[in-house]
Amino acid sequence: MTRPTGQADLVAALDRHDRLAVAVSGGVDSMVLAYVAHRFSRTDMIAVHAVSAAVPAAATARVEAHARRHGWRLRLIDAGELADPAYRGNPVDRCFFCKTNLYARIRAVTGLPIASGTNVDDLGDFRPGLEAARRHSVVHPFVEAGLTKNDIYALARAYALDDLAALPAQPCLASRIETGIGVDEATLNFIEAAEAELAPLLPRERALRCRVTHSGVQVECGALPEGDERRRIEHWAAAFCDRHGRRFAGLRVYRRGAAFLRTAAE
Repeated sequence: MTRPTGQADLVAALDRHDRLAVAVSGGVDSMVLAYVAHRFSRTDMIAVHAVSAAVPAAATARVEAHARRHGWRLRLIDAGELADPAYRGNPVDRCFFCKTNLYARIRAVTGLPIASGTNVDDLGDFRPGLEAARRHSVVHPFVEAGLTKNDIYALARAYALDDLAALPAQPCLASRIETGIGVDEATLNFIEAAEAELAPLLPRERALRCRVTHSGVQVECGALPEGDERRRIEHWAAAFCDRHGRRFAGLRVYRRGAAFLRTAAE
């Protein structure tokens, strides 16, 4: 295999550590990081994945499948974020409390330095979890190597990790709950079920989010459907929400981070 662009710098960043616990969420970033760490780096790597109502079951299954396929040592943990009142209250910096629980738990069960899949693009976003990472001395090999999200997708393609190369961005399910609405297992399960049932009705490449907002349940699409397609989705969403005792508030265009109400919370 020809060494893909970015691999040398990424391996150099990983090789600075004798041992690492890679926090693997099931998304493309952390999965590619674990793959490179295991296959190309001298670091002794263990992958750690938090099983939670906020993590789609498909993501956990993906992590377990790759661990079996590639021979990773995998540790499944409960980060315990739902037991944290600060997290459940869903403030604008909820991610800080989520990551604080995650990193503390990883360190407690492994005793190892922790690596995340954070990339250069993430540094320009609103990412309260980065402060939690700083406090727990988490390292970010993609950032050290200067790699962006597009670079990571290119690595996935170069390694023939086809399922990862086709994987859209998929943050945790709690990111769909608007700031100030409490996070609980029932709401997370509702969101996961809604997106799983709605996804087959939309083109594969179209972004999809089921947002639980103060005005009701909003379904966001990368491009709004029209005509019969839109009516079919609206009918399905309204019926699904009604069955779960929730109010459907309509379709709208997908907007990244729409559930974070920063102005209202500051």
